[in-house]
Amino acid sequence: MEKSEKRGETHRVRCISKIKMFLLALTCAYVSKSLSGTYMNSMLTQIERQFGIPTSIVGLINGSFEIGNLLLIIFVSYFGTKLHRPIMIGVGCAVMGLGCFLISLPHFLMGRYEYETTISPTSNVSSNSFLCMENRSQTLNPTQDPEECVKEMKSLMWIYVLVGNIIRGMGETPIMPLGISYIEDFAKSENSPLYIGILETGMTIGPLIGLLLGSFCANIYVDIESVNTDDLTITPTDTRWVGAWWIGFLVCAGVNILTSIPFFFFPKRLPKEGFQENGDGTENAIEEKQRKKAKEKNRGITKDFFLFMKSLSCNPVYMLFTLVSVIQLNSFITSFTFMPKYLEQQYGKSTAEIVFLMGLYMLPPICLGYLIGGLIMKKFKITVKKAAYLGFWLTLLEYLLSFLNYVMTCDNFPVAGLTTSYAGVQHSLYMENEVLADCNARCSCITNTWDPVCGDNGLAYMSACLAGCEKSVGTGTHMVFQNCSCIRSSGNSSAVLGLCNKGPECANKLQYFLIVSIIGCLIFSLGAIPGYMVLLRCMKSEEKSLGVGLHTFCMRILAGIPAPIYFGALIDRTCLHWGTLKCGEPGACRMYDINSFRRIYLGLPAALRGASYLPAIFILILMRKFQFPGDVDSSKPELAEMKLTEKESECTDVHRSHKFENDGELKAKL
Repeated sequence: MEKSEKRGETHRVRCISKIKMFLLALTCAYVSKSLSGTYMNSMLTQIERQFGIPTSIVGLINGSFEIGNLLLIIFVSYFGTKLHRPIMIGVGCAVMGLGCFLISLPHFLMGRYEYETTISPTSNVSSNSFLCMENRSQTLNPTQDPEECVKEMKSLMWIYVLVGNIIRGMGETPIMPLGISYIEDFAKSENSPLYIGILETGMTIGPLIGLLLGSFCANIYVDIESVNTDDLTITPTDTRWVGAWWIGFLVCAGVNILTSIPFFFFPKRLPKEGFQENGDGTENAIEEKQRKKAKEKNRGITKDFFLFMKSLSCNPVYMLFTLVSVIQLNSFITSFTFMPKYLEQQYGKSTAEIVFLMGLYMLPPICLGYLIGGLIMKKFKITVKKAAYLGFWLTLLEYLLSFLNYVMTCDNFPVAGLTTSYAGVQHSLYMENEVLADCNARCSCITNTWDPVCGDNGLAYMSACLAGCEKSVGTGTHMVFQNCSCIRSSGNSSAVLGLCNKGPECANKLQYFLIVSIIGCLIFSLGAIPGYMVLLRCMKSEEKSLGVGLHTFCMRILAGIPAPIYFGALIDRTCLHWGTLKCGEPGACRMYDINSFRRIYLGLPAALRGASYLPAIFILILMRKFQFPGDVDSSKPELAEMKLTEKESECTDVHRSHKFENDGELKAKL
């Protein structure tokens, strides 16, 4: 009776511990980590404005995630296989939650956000001190209290965001390498591509939720709990607007902690998929074999490390694949990180609207492509060599399609003194002496302020004073300025708050951009799974965890960390007008030269991706000299390692025979 009860308990535990249950939990972890990562990217513009920092610092904050990952990736990838992998993944998810909570702390520690403006809703508006006035006794200047000035200069609250992102990166470290190696160890070889496709789908569902959450939070004013929004003179389309970025990070913290719980209930090892249902003792024999194999690995926990590193470094397909990944990640990470900023400046939309459109148009085709790619690999039993060709041609097609983005462009916002003259003639360079003109020279205006108004002539001005406006009607965002001497129109020469819209033609080009993005994302994601299987199958089974970790390590240190920093510095060079802090120091950029911005945003990634196809061609050539287990008969259990058809070199030391491995599995089945 006791034996039957124990057998029943063991059966229930094994049912819970099946590979598909682990796949479900790991997919949830992928969703949560990609949710917080995408939300961070969507809120970078809000963080930049909140702390008044340049784009290069924003790139450093974004790259700090990779720094945290870099600190642990090699250690976790190698030693993690010797330890309890599910528990390590659970701890990682909990640490990610802690990092997200730390990122949100500055909102509760610092004061209210004060945006740059000449209009004070609490002051006596009847004085019209922000309008054009002749014979003004003194020129308007921002308040420069010495104590506030020192406080402003020493305020480094963005470091909390930096450290929190580092901690988030440290927590994310074990999820991918240990999760994939766990699935590869205990799943059928023919099911592995489908399972990885499901995981990649989780990495697209998370960003979809993250972008929707980002769109929602970006529409809410950052100090919604303490500020009357009716007194605001800015809207979400204004470049001074800061959304409630901190709310989403609290949500991400809770989600990451919740997803960590199931991993603490999984065993260290699972029975190999396909043998769970056997009740004749075969499963016990296999588990015993796996335990012996694990003990042998633990004896050489450090000795094998250098042997594996030598084997991987002398694996030409692996090294070239890593090079391709590094070059392409430099392209992708820069494009995705600064896409909200680019689309906002290019098409004149708010951050909330841009983030929502990104989630709606781009992520569903990526999700669909990952699933279809995994199903194609399983259905047609595509060999590794065919998968390499499939991934190459699909990504090349998407690369050529991306050049259509050069056609769907808009001009700069028409701002007098920045992009056009006061007569409406466009010019490309910002000249300091062009801010003042004959129509506003008598007004004693601040020349470095940014409080834009749109005249009824379709031309924007940096402030109502610089537009020569002498009268204002209304309050808040509904304020209207009248009798503006710089506005030459047939009407009453009036202006409203904010920049002028770019028009319906520019809105149509945004739709075309999104349609091309849908097609491109679908094509690229179709080739992603076949390409990733080349990485997994070009290594020996015992090298997989270290190989995936080393591949991730190289991408972090050579692309994830430097790319946002140098790309952000290049974007800063295209700034036309910087915001001004209380001390008169420059803050976040308010407006960019969109033509220069476009050349950097589209041109640099295109050059990097073009260069990546040269080593990719060498991979296709080299793979003809290698024989993969699946090339002969993909219906048999595959050993995830490759063999040279020619004489084996010293670097490619073969640890065991493929035939012997298959014979061993055949005996176990019998």
